[in-house]
Amino acid sequence: MQGLHLTADLQGCRCASVWLLDATALGRACTDAVRACGLQAVGQLFHEFPATARGPGGVTATVLLAESHLCVHTWPEQRAVTLDVYVCNFGADHSAKAHALLDALLALFQPTTADRNALQRGALANHDGVSA
Repeated sequence: MQGLHLTADLQGCRCASVWLLDATALGRACTDAVRACGLQAVGQLFHEFPATARGPGGVTATVLLAESHLCVHTWPEQRAVTLDVYVCNFGADHSAKAHALLDALLALFQPTTADRNALQRGALANHDGVSA
């Protein structure tokens, strides 16, 4: 289960509103970014939320990866986005691809601020099955 979990909380997104509101467009951008970074999509779900008294509804975009997942949640009324990229490194180290995917999405949303975090998850087991 050893892998890399990246998150980013984006504020002041200066992107076109379509990326915050349109599940189909955002989903296509996510799957294109996944492919361009060398990761493999194995499933996807894109959902638009209805408008509320606070403003237009946002989007949740999830791409299941052979390597794990990408999740994007938008808050158009706040021009905010949360990003979540997790890759397991069981068969190979996918860390550079995860960083490239996060960077591609940051470029798409064009935030004025981005709070990025990285968490190394799990530990590699040695040949005796003991965590290193």
